[in-house]
This record gives sequence, C-alpha cells and structure tokens, in this order.
Amino acid sequence: MKAVAMADTWPPARLAPIMLSWAKLSAVGMRASNEDAMGEAQQDDMMCFVMSDGAGGHECGEIASALVVDAVLHEFLGESSFSEHAVLAYVEKAIAEVARNKQLTPRQNDMSATVATLLIDQSNHQALWAHLGDTRIYWFRDSRLMEVSKDHSVAQQFIDAGYGQPERLREHPQRNMLFAAVGAEGDTPVAVRAQSVPIGAGDAFLICTDGFWEWVLEADMEQTLAEAATSEQWLDAMSKVADANTSATEKLRDNYSAIAIWVHAPTGGRA
Repeated sequence: MKAVAMADTWPPARLAPIMLSWAKLSAVGMRASNEDAMGEAQQDDMMCFVMSDGAGGHECGEIASALVVDAVLHEFLGESSFSEHAVLAYVEKAIAEVARNKQLTPRQNDMSATVATLLIDQSNHQALWAHLGDTRIYWFRDSRLMEVSKDHSVAQQFIDAGYGQPERLREHPQRNMLFAAVGAEGDTPVAVRAQSVPIGAGDAFLICTDGFWEWVLEADMEQTLAEAATSEQWLDAMSKVADANTSATEKLRDNYSAIAIWVHAPTGGRA
C-alpha cells in the first residue's frame, strides 16, 4: 500500500495575522454636548472596537456611554478571548456597570446607552460582533454591503412587521424610540452574531451612531468605499455626504460618531 504524505497538511500552517487600519470621528452636531463615546484596545493579535450613544439628561448620557466603553475595554483587556460567549460577557459587564452606578447615584437612574462591539481575531482572520440599541455595525466586502446589525427600535419593529420599507426607516417619526439599550434592557437579550465571519483584504467595517448613519445611505457608503484609497479618505467622504444631506434640511443633527476599519493582507494591501 502506498503511503500518503502528510507533511504538507499536518500540522496545519499558521496564518500570518491580517493587518488593520482605521479612522475615527466624533462631533457634537447640533446638541449642547456630545453623549457619544468610543474606543479600541489591542491584546496580542486581537482587536476590540466599541461605541456607545448615551441618553438620560443632566449629563447622564455622557456618563452612561463612557461607562459602557470603559467597561467593555477593561473586560476585554482583562480576559481577551474570541467567541460568542466572550463578546457577550464584555457587553454584560457594561450592563452591570451601568446598573451599579444607577444604584449608587439616584440622579442617574434614567441613564441608558447603546453599545456596539466588534472583535477581530487577526491571527485567525475572523470577526464577531454584538450590539444593543441603534448604534450600528456594517460589514462590507469588496465595497459591497454584506450585513448590518438590526436596530432595537420601535421603527425597526414596524418594518419587521411589514408596516414599512427598510429604506424609509430614516424618515420614520419613531425612529429614535428604542425598546432596548444598556440600562433599559427589559427582556431583550444582547444581539450577538451567532457565528464569526472569515475576513481578509478587501473587507471593511463601519461602526456608527444614529447621528451618522441617519445622514448617509448605504449606497453612499458603498460608493465612497469603492472610491477611497484609505480608511481616512472613506470616513471623510462619508462625512461630507452627511454634511451635505444635513444642510439640505432644517432637522437638527444629533451627536455623530463613526469608526471606519479596513482589513489588509498580512503583507500589505490597501492602506
């Protein structure tokens, strides 16, 4: 019997880590203060990005969003892992931290915040995410939208029930009404992507609050991504689209924040 050579297949070759680049933007818009918060952390070949949009009045929105971001990143750095259980644990830590602060400070009892967390395992070329509220995570491949997180909003519920078209969600009068957020979870579980996705050069992610995506259509996200040479250029182009759309209406613009993330091949690729 002829022996089968296994040298080329076992043990499996270790993948070279993919590279990442990203650009960030956060602005007050037409509000008195900026209640958005965002951040990122790296542990070995793993990255965690997180964004939060706070609410509650009396500066409580700013407190809530900062608590969420700090709690997620602290938990990630303390026990970095890549799994559905891990990303859920990071968000649950933020939920617990907001609840604890509400108990300690009665005037903060009404505070709440959205959360969107993206984990990227650079060594194994995988991505995974979780969210609560209407801060969104978009995933693109070769400048085409592959997936977007679904808002925990009343308007989204109406659309899911067949009472409107998805493209009209931005115009819905109850678009800003959330039925779940950190600090106001109710019976709604954290939405965690059930399975990680393989990623590589040409993939991109956009994490943004409603003050950003409300003013940039998905088609504009795709077009600006296709035309950009860097993550900074992509974010700048989307921001210009949002500014132009804002100037064409009398509607007040909320705080807006975004992180544009590009995935590169281990040896280089798109900048």
